[in-house]
Amino acid sequence: MNAQSWVDLKQDADTGIEVIRAHFEGHAYDPHWHDSYLIGFTEQGVQQFHCRRALFSSVAGQTFFLEPGDIHDGHAPTPGGFTYSTLYLEPAWLERALPALFEQAPGDCLPGVPRTQPDDPGLLPCIANALQALNEDEPRMVRDAALDALLERISRSLHWRQRVQGNPQIPSMALRAREYLHAHFHQNIGLDELARVCGVDRFRLSRAFKAAFGIAPHGYLIQLRLVRARRLLALGTAPADVASDLGFADQSHLGRWFRRANGLTPGAYRSLCTKLQDR
Repeated sequence: MNAQSWVDLKQDADTGIEVIRAHFEGHAYDPHWHDSYLIGFTEQGVQQFHCRRALFSSVAGQTFFLEPGDIHDGHAPTPGGFTYSTLYLEPAWLERALPALFEQAPGDCLPGVPRTQPDDPGLLPCIANALQALNEDEPRMVRDAALDALLERISRSLHWRQRVQGNPQIPSMALRAREYLHAHFHQNIGLDELARVCGVDRFRLSRAFKAAFGIAPHGYLIQLRLVRARRLLALGTAPADVASDLGFADQSHLGRWFRRANGLTPGAYRSLCTKLQDR
């Protein structure tokens, strides 16, 4: 992150929602994903990012909406960079709140986002009002009303997707590898070990995995650790302990990967979430 880039972050204690406002010039962050729903808008400049195997350009006033697991990067292709504001919606909170709007919501499904850039002019003011209510610590009833209005708006375009997707187009070896990575992400897993579990050679596995999920197995493993790192840091865990618990070589190793995906250091993220200083 260059000297002209910055990130402001605040976490709402009641909902767990993160409110982020950031500015980036040049390269913003490497491909990564989150375990939250991201909904926000570009305030200034051109925000360019890859997501769902497509390239998007978002200009001032355009909204974006990503599902958990959507791999995306970020880049400013024009001088002056871009500024954006985003809400990180906790899936558990969203699943509790949506049944009031979807009385017949299936229990084995999760809300899905059909369009990364929604075609809904009325969405922007709802996002902005929710951001303001959370960021300025408005009374709880005001925040609730702003979030309810946002949920009502996005519910018009959400659909339901299976919680456990059994996509027949994804090779079984890739699915097995993903399951193994989720179960052992804190361990020092090698490609040969992963290939043995899946019953194929490492080269065939790597090709199949990247074709299925858009990222190589080692990149997927790092992302699993980074998602967990955000959770632990937000709870106040020291970066050195997070690095040790999640299989990073040391705090510096965690820091390099964390900055590439999030645009700020683990210590800075922890401090913004908890007001605790790094140690």
